[in-house]
Amino acid sequence: MKPSNKPYILGLTGGIASGKSNVAGYIRGFGCPVIDADEISRNITAKDGPALPYIRQAFGDGVFYDNGELNRSSLSAIVFFDCDKLEKLNEITHPIIFEEMKRQLDELSDNPIVTFEVPLLFETGMDKICDEVWTVYTSFENQMKRLMKRNKLTDEQARARILCQMSNDERLARSDHVIDSSFEYENTFRQTQELWDDLLRRLGLDG
Repeated sequence: MKPSNKPYILGLTGGIASGKSNVAGYIRGFGCPVIDADEISRNITAKDGPALPYIRQAFGDGVFYDNGELNRSSLSAIVFFDCDKLEKLNEITHPIIFEEMKRQLDELSDNPIVTFEVPLLFETGMDKICDEVWTVYTSFENQMKRLMKRNKLTDEQARARILCQMSNDERLARSDHVIDSSFEYENTFRQTQELWDDLLRRLGLDG
């Protein structure tokens, strides 16, 4: 059982367009706070965000609008077709994201469980500070369809984004539990509910 003065950290991850955000929503519905790395990333790259000077230094003025805002489309066109450049961007943003996640975790220290929603959980080594990891997954074909529809990407653009991430097989092999989001929402919710109930039992929080 986890010491009462420290939250149990549940790591939630999954490839792009895997259905991870839906599962995070279910977990919030169970009353568990979720610290969302993607949301923090958007905040630190918003206008006047702390990551912008470093991004300008690394990628130049061409990825910015005249008003100083980040041109996310231009930056995406660069980094998602060159994994080395994506790694360079991650090296800028990840330390800032992690500091903010730690700050938020400190504010949530009274909660028995806190979820870290992190797409690149394993790639960044954040799995090492999690007590267990759940991975949401679906087939490559489903990821492609969802990503093309959601982000209005071409086949080539969607494929490049998926292939810059860890493979499903490796991600699943390193996870404690997995959720298959290939079917209807009710099916995904049921899997999440079962895992959540099991977690509460294991931590003695189901009384």
